[in-house]
Amino acid sequence: MKQIVIISGKGGTGKTVLTASLASLAKEKVMVDCDVDAADLHLLLNPSVKERFEFRSGQTAQLDREKCCECGECIDMCRFDAIGKDFVIDPVSCEGCGLCSRICRYGAVRMEENISGEWFISDTRYGPFVHARLGIAEDNSGKLVSVVRQAAKDIAEKEQKSCILIDGPPGIGCPVIAAITDTDLAVIVTEPTVSGIHDMLRVIDMTGHFQIPARVVINKFDLNLENSEKITEICASRNIEIVGRIPFSAEVSRSLVKAVPFVEYTHDDVTEEIISIWHKMEFIIEEKKSRT
Repeated sequence: MKQIVIISGKGGTGKTVLTASLASLAKEKVMVDCDVDAADLHLLLNPSVKERFEFRSGQTAQLDREKCCECGECIDMCRFDAIGKDFVIDPVSCEGCGLCSRICRYGAVRMEENISGEWFISDTRYGPFVHARLGIAEDNSGKLVSVVRQAAKDIAEKEQKSCILIDGPPGIGCPVIAAITDTDLAVIVTEPTVSGIHDMLRVIDMTGHFQIPARVVINKFDLNLENSEKITEICASRNIEIVGRIPFSAEVSRSLVKAVPFVEYTHDDVTEEIISIWHKMEFIIEEKKSRT
């Protein structure tokens, strides 16, 4: 079983559009959306939810008014001003540090675990799909990424799937690190802009640090050929293969409106390039298998 993660240095590069098309092309796979802060792969895969689970993370202080003698020590000690003068705890301001529960001599404050979001196991016409929804302003998205990845791995082992296809988060933060850990191939989607090049370099450095084999796809490469050439030179200097150069197409937006993977919407130069990208990715994985 091989794990392929599609990532990008910044949002809006076309990462999820590519992932949905690869999901349509790949066989015997499990799909997982690790962009839990802003999940959108489900919009293109149209899943039917089979199982729903709560995601619990972090704690919030709760005050037992019957035990509280209103001494005010917790108000004085709270550095987040989460406890009002009326001894009501503001759940938004509370950082869950637990200091108030430790210093309360009357045992009036207890810490309760938060329900921070949900995660789902779904069926799609492309195969099993694991995805999640993190609550507004909730943290620990890296932990939730690890949860959905493990669920996808369990399904793949149980159903003897040969591949896990991961739609990763953008950037280089904790959820991205959780998404790329122990994967066999990271496909970095970039675009020929100044910010696209800058953020691609950060992602390349990150995958190199964690020793994850990386390849690059330049999306909308023909919008700025000069910057596309800069990306080519950068990748050549770092011995990173560019596995695809996808041209701009207004049809991509229309496929999104129809909520279908692009390779199923039309057959043009973009479709041909995405199919070529998938064949190259298959070859890389098979080559790695033969070496191990």
